[in-house]
Amino acid sequence: MVREYQSPVRVYKHPFELIIEAYNRRFPKCPLIPVFVDSEIISESQSPDGSILVTERRCTIDIDAPRLLKRIAGIDYLYFIQKNTLNRRERTLVIEVQNETFSNRVISCECCKYTVHPENEEWTCYEQTASLDVKSFFGFEGLAEKIAMKQYASSIEKGKEIIQHHLTELENEGITYIPRWTQHSPTRDVPGNSVNEVLPVCDKDQPTEMSTASLDDKLDADYIRRFLGDLTPLQESCLIRLRHWLQETNKGKTPKDQHVLRFLIATDFNFDKARELLCQSLTWRKQHQVDFLLDSWQRPQLLQDYYTGGWHHNDRDGRPLYILRLGHMDTKGLMRALTEDVLVRQVVVVNEEGLRRCEENTAIFGQPIRCWTCLVDLEGLNMRHLWRPGLKALLRIIEVVEANYPETLGRLFMLKAPRVFPIIWTLVSPLINENTRKKFLVYSANDYQGPGGLVDYIDQTFIPDFLGGDCVCDVPEGGLVPKSLYRTAEELEMEDNRLLTESIYKIANIFKGAPFEILIEISEASSVITWDFDVSKGDVLFNIYHSKRSPQQPKKDTNGAHGFTSIGSVNPQLIDKSWVLGQDYSLVEKSLTCREGESVQGSHITRWPGCYILQWCFHSAPTASASSLSYVDDVLASLQVSSHKCKIMYYTEVLASQDIRGSITSLESGHSGFSQLSVSTTLSSQSHTSSNVSR
Repeated sequence: MVREYQSPVRVYKHPFELIIEAYNRRFPKCPLIPVFVDSEIISESQSPDGSILVTERRCTIDIDAPRLLKRIAGIDYLYFIQKNTLNRRERTLVIEVQNETFSNRVISCECCKYTVHPENEEWTCYEQTASLDVKSFFGFEGLAEKIAMKQYASSIEKGKEIIQHHLTELENEGITYIPRWTQHSPTRDVPGNSVNEVLPVCDKDQPTEMSTASLDDKLDADYIRRFLGDLTPLQESCLIRLRHWLQETNKGKTPKDQHVLRFLIATDFNFDKARELLCQSLTWRKQHQVDFLLDSWQRPQLLQDYYTGGWHHNDRDGRPLYILRLGHMDTKGLMRALTEDVLVRQVVVVNEEGLRRCEENTAIFGQPIRCWTCLVDLEGLNMRHLWRPGLKALLRIIEVVEANYPETLGRLFMLKAPRVFPIIWTLVSPLINENTRKKFLVYSANDYQGPGGLVDYIDQTFIPDFLGGDCVCDVPEGGLVPKSLYRTAEELEMEDNRLLTESIYKIANIFKGAPFEILIEISEASSVITWDFDVSKGDVLFNIYHSKRSPQQPKKDTNGAHGFTSIGSVNPQLIDKSWVLGQDYSLVEKSLTCREGESVQGSHITRWPGCYILQWCFHSAPTASASSLSYVDDVLASLQVSSHKCKIMYYTEVLASQDIRGSITSLESGHSGFSQLSVSTTLSSQSHTSSNVSR
């Protein structure tokens, strides 16, 4: 597997010629780089006009590796070939480095560039890329990769320090300016020679060819420290690579750097996992028009009066502070008067407002503010908050926030926790990410007052008065929603009918080893089975089977006494594990691989009556029967949002043969555009039914 790295753009506020002179002083060896033992020039060539100088060196490196590994490899030093191309006219230096030692086992490539800043010709930009491919290394491939990664990180961190050291040397020698090259300027044949010789002065305002590159699509190292925080070189590389991938792949709006970084932090800078989660979130944002919510959302008056939450100053770290008086909020009344969707939308708006406030505070406090603090007052929490639809709505809210706003919560205080709190926490905590749970601080009674309490995190002048502070908080006190505001039975029925109408498309989760299957019974040959599904997460394999035997219908789940049957369920299997393909059932359509983000429509003309099974499998997953999974495994698998779960939104329909006579030849399968985030999504859309067939 090839590992790739990309550094941010580092800006030196010195002219290119001075920076190059400082760079050349590290040869033939540099005491500031202990691993850099020595170097020798292999070849050197110069263009006729002296503008381009190409220098090739053989560098000796003493890698910081275990002595045992060096003995096994039979080497003391590693040798690298470095090719430097200095273009004095264009004012660029390109440094290409490749390993000579073990080149048949390890391929290590590095490219560094010094260029003129595109907006200030008196400044110099530096950026570095690298790739590593460890094919084989005496059984120590993982260790070799770690050593190489450590070496890369060290060179990034040391690079600026070394340049600054030599700039100081030059300044102490009285050299603060080196004239730009002109065709008549004398040139030194050997890079690294002292510039103490007298050089003719050239006009600083003389026009030169400037780099036309823009920094708009790159990240500056100073910008990262100022707005994103202190990241390691490898973390910076991961951020830059993901940002570059989004710019190339996402044809829509590219998310802000702070938001991209949150997904990387949430996945411990796992590039592939962060990219997967971020793409799913961007699809969700597009589907629900989340980018426009802050401007378009009009809070119902009921929420303004009875929703007990609001923003309230900042904590001691400059994080925006959100107050939620959950114990005073009539969640049951709000849901009976409004809908679950309205409450979810309200929470999404709160999170969007939090992102905006973090951005503003970053500018105000002069330091990166990536998350906010939440203070939850549990006084008044009782059994009415255990109302089943309310808990269901809470679980849905947690799922939405966890999937789309990772690492936005810096700290959460739960104050005045009553006796009923452990019951609610037992139900809710398994669905909360472990890293998020670590940010929860729970206090019972008045334990939050005094040392180790709120005052350690929030200034006394900003602690709300109802918590013993000095600040008047204008968060609504809540109270019971009047029953006169509840929706009527007719309105509830209309809502149910609306949901029924909108639920033509159903949602299904596919786990590793647990395909999702639909049984369709066909009574007449030449009927047509049609399907339309969107792959909203993961990659799936779609199959259609005809069964000579009637599959045993799965028994209904009886474990849903508390109304949470979907939480612990695993897809029941229609194809029995004892069945033999080709004898008991057969594949009637070629397997179709469907990628995340694709929308797939198709049809199948049945040749025989009988049982047909539509099956969606986790792509490339090992085959396993549902019976081989324990109930605990089932629950954990369904609760976790991970790479072991795919999700589809589907609709199927059977068209009777008499309804489509004369139109069978017009039925075809096809793909349609669904998400701009999927590279494999096709741009054209084909209809799979004829014009005289309607749904």
